[in-house]
Amino acid sequence: MSERAPVRTWLTDMDGVLVHEEEPIPGAAEFVETLKSSGLEFLVLTNNSIYTPRDLRARLLGSGIDIPEERIWTSALATAQFLADQRPHGTAYVVGEAGLTTALHDVGYVQTDRDPDYVVLGETRTYSFEAITRAIRLVEGGARFIATNPDPSGPSQQGKLPATGAVAALITAATGRAPYFVGKPNALMMRSALDRLEAHSATTVMIGDRMDTDVVSGLEAGLRTILVLTGSTPRAHVANFPYQPTRIEESIADVVPLVAEGRI
Repeated sequence: MSERAPVRTWLTDMDGVLVHEEEPIPGAAEFVETLKSSGLEFLVLTNNSIYTPRDLRARLLGSGIDIPEERIWTSALATAQFLADQRPHGTAYVVGEAGLTTALHDVGYVQTDRDPDYVVLGETRTYSFEAITRAIRLVEGGARFIATNPDPSGPSQQGKLPATGAVAALITAATGRAPYFVGKPNALMMRSALDRLEAHSATTVMIGDRMDTDVVSGLEAGLRTILVLTGSTPRAHVANFPYQPTRIEESIADVVPLVAEGRI
């Protein structure tokens, strides 16, 4: 087998890799600073569509992790880019927060509840029966159904919260129409990140804490993958999957030396 090309681009998940809720994972700040000083391209990826990159930068900075706004790529941004490519300057009925509405506004989309091209569902902490009912009726009326990500639940300090995938399932049950999910594990999110950086899959690594989202989407996009064991997938479960990461590390702290080496 020929030697792999040097790593020139790093993609990393956020929750479970760099932070738990708002608590930094040891080594996360050092990892980011090493990337910045190296001159290598990188993006932090998250399926969370609630916050804008500016919001997330502020939240991460509060955890001691300094990531520039332009280095954060969310499922909301990927969804907006996908829709702009599919139907430029279209219309959408949006169920979501500022991260999603701002992303769609920035690509020239008009948000309306009258005969929209799309119903776009994202994460929100204020789902309303009225908004979901309107979404159901619009999908039944012919609007295409798009969702930012398939995650059925999300964490909170009090326990699990219903997330985009759970609400999407409700709309699907009522309409018989499943959404197209843009975020991980769809490799489209990885490819949109690569396009943003003008990077090549052969020289890019994806770091994540989940085999069923981060690793599989990285693999399907042609990237090398690193699973860190500080999040959702424990080491004992890795063998249960029909695919494997390129490498397994205990935490992001163990990835720091790999950035300097430029190979995995």
